[in-house]
Amino acid sequence: MAENLTVLERCNIQPSVLPENQTLPLSHFDMAFLFLHRVQRLLFFEYQCSKSQLLETIVPNLKKSLAQALAHFPPLAGKIICPLNSGRPFSRIIAGDSVSLTIAETKTDITQFTGNHPRLTDDFYIFLPQLPAATRIENDVVFPVLALQITLFPGRGLCFGITKDHGIGDASSIVRFIKLWAEINRSNGGDAIDGKFLPVYDRTAVEDSEVLDPNIYWQKIKATRPKMTNMAITFPVNKFRSTFVLSKDDLQKLKLYVLNNCRPGLHVTAFTVTCALVWSCLVQAEEASEAVGAEVGEFFYCVVDCRGRMQPPLPAEYFGNCLVYMVTETVRRGLVMGEGGFAAAVELIGGGLKKRLTAASILEGVEEWPEEFAKRTNVRSLGVVGSPKFDLYEVDYGWGGVRKFEQMTIDGVRQMSVSKSRVCEGGLEIGLSGKKETIHAFSQILTDTLHNLPSDPLLIN
Repeated sequence: MAENLTVLERCNIQPSVLPENQTLPLSHFDMAFLFLHRVQRLLFFEYQCSKSQLLETIVPNLKKSLAQALAHFPPLAGKIICPLNSGRPFSRIIAGDSVSLTIAETKTDITQFTGNHPRLTDDFYIFLPQLPAATRIENDVVFPVLALQITLFPGRGLCFGITKDHGIGDASSIVRFIKLWAEINRSNGGDAIDGKFLPVYDRTAVEDSEVLDPNIYWQKIKATRPKMTNMAITFPVNKFRSTFVLSKDDLQKLKLYVLNNCRPGLHVTAFTVTCALVWSCLVQAEEASEAVGAEVGEFFYCVVDCRGRMQPPLPAEYFGNCLVYMVTETVRRGLVMGEGGFAAAVELIGGGLKKRLTAASILEGVEEWPEEFAKRTNVRSLGVVGSPKFDLYEVDYGWGGVRKFEQMTIDGVRQMSVSKSRVCEGGLEIGLSGKKETIHAFSQILTDTLHNLPSDPLLIN
């Protein structure tokens, strides 16, 4: 597919206000995500735009607004510094640091990428920028953290590609940056910036945690990370991406089933029932198409934003990573019983989330995570990326909202993505990537499971 892309320009965008040399320590939350995988997102916009309009109007405005947004998010233009000998990693920005920006054009049809049907995942990667390579400077390894690409579909639309190192910040941080950039661009650089998108960098509460010393945690990360499987994507991927939408009525039906058929006291939300449904249906689909044994172990994991659960609580605008893991496990035979498999998955996920969220400390067990995840890198696990809390479909740079959002990270490992639905108010959108026959089997099993669940006219809220 590379022959279908023409690079028009490569440039580097510095913050509009050049900061003095600044450093920001990486917390244990940040270090947990170093050296794992890059977070990659694609935002497709339907907008009738010519090449001349792109180069003469849109790109200059985007460069200017990007520079203004980076002035509020300077760590995204900076680097992660990883000492080779002693000391823990930190973020640093100095004069001249910047974000790489690629401007490109493609002759492909945008509708090839914006549907929900199975689409060859390799075709998407021409729209993603590559982060510049890490470099060694004396006794430090220096990592850029953000790269951007804008690709024109002449007369049809635009695609924004975002590649980010997870170590610099989680979804809350990067989505705030994207929305601030869009707001500045839409308002032509106006001064009336919505303060809810501006980041907070004070890490006092995180650094003063009595649970774990970040310096000790970094030693554990260094000891276990080389044992972990490389999560980088290799090409060709030879998978198919597909999107599935659960309506508000679907979610209510699932929650009602849980209330009537599962033990009380579980953490039951739209997120819980969605993950349980996908996990159980995916395991059944894989059993049908890949002949995986019934006694094979199955792990499920997701992350929980704990800004508001820290002691004292952190502001929602806190920049960085502030996530804790929830992990649960079973064997495959417990998940392949139709609606019974869904109920079993709800028990595991809902019970695990309740235990995590009601623990005396949200950081309970965090010191063991490096060793625990090193043990589980070669087992069958399903992870979750994204969250319905962050609605990228409402992002508007001045030419309308996002037509299609794709989480590309799900191609590298066995993961599902979850986001708000663009087409169903109160619904959720699920992304999966896998073998074509598995995706087809999953689609049928998902449909049958929803159809077979008992209905009730008095759906819950």
